[in-house]
Amino acid sequence: MSIGSGQMLVVYDDPSDQHSFSLDDNSSAEESLDETRLSLESTNETVPYIGQRFDTHDAAYEFYSEFAKQCGFSIRRHRTEGKEGVGKGLTRRYFVCHRAGNTPVKTTNESKPQRNRKSSRCGCQAYMRISKTTDLGAPEWRVTGFVNHHNHELLEPNQVRFLPAYRTISDTDKSRILMFAKTGISIQQMMRLMELEKCVEPGYLPFTEKDVRNLLQSFRKIDPEDESTDLLRMCRNIKEKDPNFRFEYTLDSNNGLENIAWSYASSIQSYEIFGDAVVFDTTHRLTAFDMPLGLWVGINNYGMPCFFGCVLMREENLRSYSWALKVFLGFMNGKPPQTILTDQNMCLKEAISMEMQTTKHALCIWMIVAKFPSWFNAVLGERYNEWKSEFYRLYNTESIEEFEIGWKEMQNFFGLHSNRHIINLFALRAYWALPYLRNYFFAGMTSPGQSKSINSFIQRFLSAQTRLAHFVEQVAVAVDFKDQAGEQQTMQQNLQNISLKTGAPMESHAATVLTPFAFSKLQEQLVLAAHYASFQMEDGFLVRHHTKLEGGRKVYWIPREGIISCSCHLFEFSGILCRHSLRVLSTGNCFQIPDKYLPLRWRKISTSSSKLPHNTPSDHAERLQFLQSMVSNLMSESAKSKERLELATEQVSILLSRIREQPVSSLVLRDAASIHRNF
Repeated sequence: MSIGSGQMLVVYDDPSDQHSFSLDDNSSAEESLDETRLSLESTNETVPYIGQRFDTHDAAYEFYSEFAKQCGFSIRRHRTEGKEGVGKGLTRRYFVCHRAGNTPVKTTNESKPQRNRKSSRCGCQAYMRISKTTDLGAPEWRVTGFVNHHNHELLEPNQVRFLPAYRTISDTDKSRILMFAKTGISIQQMMRLMELEKCVEPGYLPFTEKDVRNLLQSFRKIDPEDESTDLLRMCRNIKEKDPNFRFEYTLDSNNGLENIAWSYASSIQSYEIFGDAVVFDTTHRLTAFDMPLGLWVGINNYGMPCFFGCVLMREENLRSYSWALKVFLGFMNGKPPQTILTDQNMCLKEAISMEMQTTKHALCIWMIVAKFPSWFNAVLGERYNEWKSEFYRLYNTESIEEFEIGWKEMQNFFGLHSNRHIINLFALRAYWALPYLRNYFFAGMTSPGQSKSINSFIQRFLSAQTRLAHFVEQVAVAVDFKDQAGEQQTMQQNLQNISLKTGAPMESHAATVLTPFAFSKLQEQLVLAAHYASFQMEDGFLVRHHTKLEGGRKVYWIPREGIISCSCHLFEFSGILCRHSLRVLSTGNCFQIPDKYLPLRWRKISTSSSKLPHNTPSDHAERLQFLQSMVSNLMSESAKSKERLELATEQVSILLSRIREQPVSSLVLRDAASIHRNF
């Protein structure tokens, strides 16, 4: 547009503001500052006032921005006014509240997916106007308009820092983040490490996890479409070499990858026996590609995590979760788990109720507890640890009535009646509190020890710099490594001498049937059973500790049918018979635990080799023994430094890819598996 000399020139920093925001603009760009009411009397130096002077318009912006941060909002540049012509140039600038103006109507393009993000703009009229003057010789900027009335709530100091204007990553922090990313740790771990380095409270860094994800994404130079094509090609190649590998995917309207899920033959085999209780962890993202990652994990008979399947989704919504659950059930031949543990997510909760109607859904307690510092640290201050101890006590209470009474008392004592997190936790109590869950089998995955083991297991699949096309293969490497480590731990458990503590026939019999892990849990109950007394009642037995005169547990026993149950529900919850039932069996002259109370999932079985032959060629066996020795040396040498470990991981991954390109003989495969088991 051509504008004549001396005509007003108006430029908007955000074009959408042109028709969505109005200011009191009666005075012209040529207004005389002498005619402007000046507030030069003593003022708060941190508050803008009419007539306030700045050397540059950037200095004025920084001053107003700092004022806004203290008040609970942020600002943006709105409009620039000036005159074209020699010696004229920029004469006036407007800075406005970040919520000024209204959202313009966007033109939709049917060929592109739309992001329905809610705008924060609400027509706020707060602003500061500065005008340029040369009255005193040198040019300077003076405040000629200031309004600090907002039509929205201002944020608290601990909230305003999350506004985009105040979230910054310094060059030093960027370098640190990239260094962390190369080590393969998750973004959540990066944030915790940097909080410790900077000695700040959790959640008080000047940037968020989303900012870090965006930073890492900006350093990626790979075309997403090429990545998706390579990933699908990789899955098809694996499928050609291993027909038992399963994967499914969906494409969007532009033929771009939307969702993809996969599972391995060994995972499907493990699920047949250990798929009764499953953790579906959706709290992580594949950092390099910024895609939500879901992992299905369980616990085997030796108490070690086992991998069932994996899914990458573009969006975390009901449609994606429903698709993922449906595909997972297809992988597992339509067999749903008895129970599934997840993070707190309303879309996932609804999807499970739709796709796994017979499965009991519960929330992972360790995922809930991980949020406590950000939820309650600032609210409770020095009383936080005291409250946390009380929470754990309530979590472990035995009866629903005791839990609900105790919860109200806790709210009163700590003054948390109106706390939204406390209200939400109580509303969802049937999904996480033990008194509501003891009738369901969770394989011990609610215990702190198992939660740490599962978390450590999941971290193997996360790498900040992993290419999407290589991720399926990297998961396979991690699963293979975990399977080998599991075999070694299994062997170590089986080689340990079992120490019998009670001398009871039930104990010695269970030791021959159960894995050392499961037997140690049962043995704890057998030792405690000796401290309990049982009293026969009309409809069963009352069992209580020998030091107590009241209370106790009700045990029902039908010897003819080999059925026994206890009101504590330990067997239903963990698959391990409780001290109360064991006491009744002992007093009833029962010398072996009935078979149905020694579940198959806790017995000494090997899913990888139970159906494989034992005869193998001796030369093949010698080569495998030599290879195993080399692998053992590789692991011990690699563990001596971080550099060695990174080199070994990189090279072994490349080697494994080359090996998988070679043809496989089914006979040799069976022989090799049999040899590995005998080692």
